[in-house]
Amino acid sequence: MKYTTLPNTNIKVSKICLGTMTWGEQNTEADGHEQLDYAFEQGINFIDTAELYPVPARPETSGKTSRIIGAWLKKTGNRDKVILASKIVGRTSNYVAHIRKDGFSPDSINDAIEKELKRLQTDYIDLYQLHWPERLTNTFGIRDYKHDPEDSWKDNFNEVLHALDKQIKAGRIRHIGLSNEKAWGTMRFLEEHKRHNLPKMITIQNSYSLLNRTFEGDIAEISHRENIGLLSYSTLAFGMLTGKYINGTANPNSRLNLFPHMARYSSEQCVKATKRYMEIAGNNELSLALMALAFVNQQPFLTSNIVAATNLEQLKENIESINITLSDEVLKQINEVHAVIPNPAT
Repeated sequence: MKYTTLPNTNIKVSKICLGTMTWGEQNTEADGHEQLDYAFEQGINFIDTAELYPVPARPETSGKTSRIIGAWLKKTGNRDKVILASKIVGRTSNYVAHIRKDGFSPDSINDAIEKELKRLQTDYIDLYQLHWPERLTNTFGIRDYKHDPEDSWKDNFNEVLHALDKQIKAGRIRHIGLSNEKAWGTMRFLEEHKRHNLPKMITIQNSYSLLNRTFEGDIAEISHRENIGLLSYSTLAFGMLTGKYINGTANPNSRLNLFPHMARYSSEQCVKATKRYMEIAGNNELSLALMALAFVNQQPFLTSNIVAATNLEQLKENIESINITLSDEVLKQINEVHAVIPNPAT
């Protein structure tokens, strides 16, 4: 395994982070524990979850993923050997109304952390993230920002950081990060951090893959100049970048077969680009999944690549990507496709 440090800390984390959002929906507790055991044996010490998980969010399964992790931590006694990351749900909507009806208020943050600590059976969370912005902005596959003058959100960056600072001082969380955030929101949090000596957002968990390289725009510059590391998710684009949906080899339990409405990476242009990437991988004796993950692993702004799998064989291949280094020629060919079909997904 290769390791990095969480920015602005001395915390060493594996460059591959274990994603868990299928546990409790597509995967059982036994599956989750099997994956945790294997990942830990391979040197992975970084685990990402969220109060929302598993997905899709449902009242019947809410918080189940973290309870699975908590049971493993209790069973193995490995809490001091792993770095735990979790997230609080963003602006309320019907999708998450069963979790909470308030946004990032101090009471909401306190409630979310208190419940998550119980589920995880731990006294502290190493990295606590805001799952998505409270304000109305273009997230989760919405390509362009369209301003809504009816948005009732009020600027509360300072209040949110003060609430998180209180949790840090209480020892319940150690560091904070963002998720699904944009350039403006990231800089506003940094502004409040600098002006008022408040905690700094040290990571940003955004989607990043061969089919969605939008992070390479303004946020990549922020990442480099402000030392905020990317925790990449959906690096295999809901499984599209394994080639299984194009080859017809996806099993009935795969995400897009179970949840066809999750069409963010299934457009005609996504399929067209994926076929081109499959050809590059095949010509270089690589699986598409290995090439796609290795591409992400090599990015200079990456802190950790969050990989998730619904079975152990998938997980083994995903972790193996840490041992693959793409040549300049392969990277050139990838960029040629990107130049013709840029960011077919967002």
